[in-house]
Amino acid sequence: MKPLLDVRALTVELPTAQGWVRPVNEVSLRVGAGECLGLVGESGSGKTMLSLAIMGLLPPGARVGGEAWLAKETTDMKEVKERKAVRTGLVALKEHEYRLLRGREIAMIFQEPMTSLNPVMRVGAQVEEAIRAHYPKMAAELVRKNMLEALRLAAVPEAEERARQYPHQLSGGLRQRVMIAMAIAAGLAEPNVAQARLLIADEPTTALDVTVQKEILELLQRLGRELQLGLLFITHDLGVVAQVADRVAVMYAGRVVEEGPVKEVLRVPRHPYTQGLLAASPRLERGKLTPIPGSVPKLTALPPGCAFEPRCAFRRDQCSATVPELRAANEAHSARCVLV
Repeated sequence: MKPLLDVRALTVELPTAQGWVRPVNEVSLRVGAGECLGLVGESGSGKTMLSLAIMGLLPPGARVGGEAWLAKETTDMKEVKERKAVRTGLVALKEHEYRLLRGREIAMIFQEPMTSLNPVMRVGAQVEEAIRAHYPKMAAELVRKNMLEALRLAAVPEAEERARQYPHQLSGGLRQRVMIAMAIAAGLAEPNVAQARLLIADEPTTALDVTVQKEILELLQRLGRELQLGLLFITHDLGVVAQVADRVAVMYAGRVVEEGPVKEVLRVPRHPYTQGLLAASPRLERGKLTPIPGSVPKLTALPPGCAFEPRCAFRRDQCSATVPELRAANEAHSARCVLV
């Protein structure tokens, strides 16, 4: 499968009073068309910072290294014949170049829609704004048509009526559906143009009840199949990953510590941290939960070797000496541990 998103040794450095820190440290991952990659880890593991780096939304002063490529499918025969590169290097992009990509080729759904939606604009106008940002000359009638189509694809009931409402008049689930509609609206407006259709979802179901959460997850899965979206799904919940993801990457202290097919990683976790996350996940058949001892280390005081070594029940002498490389357990499954 050709990746829509190809991240190679991506590093993010941020200035602090104690010096430069690396919330994202040489992360490599791929997301293909129609595929969902789950990105899992505790708070502070670097998941959201990685997504902001991909979106070009890092705070001022941040330094980014490594590579991140966004590929595009194209129906333009001229581009095919001339063998033009239909992929974009994200790391070197300027802000005005990023604006051309955000919302059309790459979009993001945030955790709390109420803080992302404008409280004084009708939701239909906000979806239309996402379209006009990329197609300012599009006729108003066509913009409205695309807006309603995006709302319907996002499973917003009575789309015309909901489009006239304000965010506070909608439930949390409907507000999240509006955010999904905004994310896909510009991509629907001109389907024959080369587009990557990469969607990053940063814990989009955290604030929702269980029933609505299930509906949103099923919606994202359906859109991924129908629109051939590449979905990077960020969460701390392994149960959610099991429902929606094809593959999973587990992050800890800025690094990917395990990656592989979701069923295999959850069935036979290779890294002690992944094993700890599973042991701490609630299940009906399990009694008392087993928490991981300790806490995620501060980025200003990382251990010299494996970052998980102080919390690991299986640590060896070499764990505190060097940072282990990702080791292959098989062709598709790898872990950053000396025990693999």
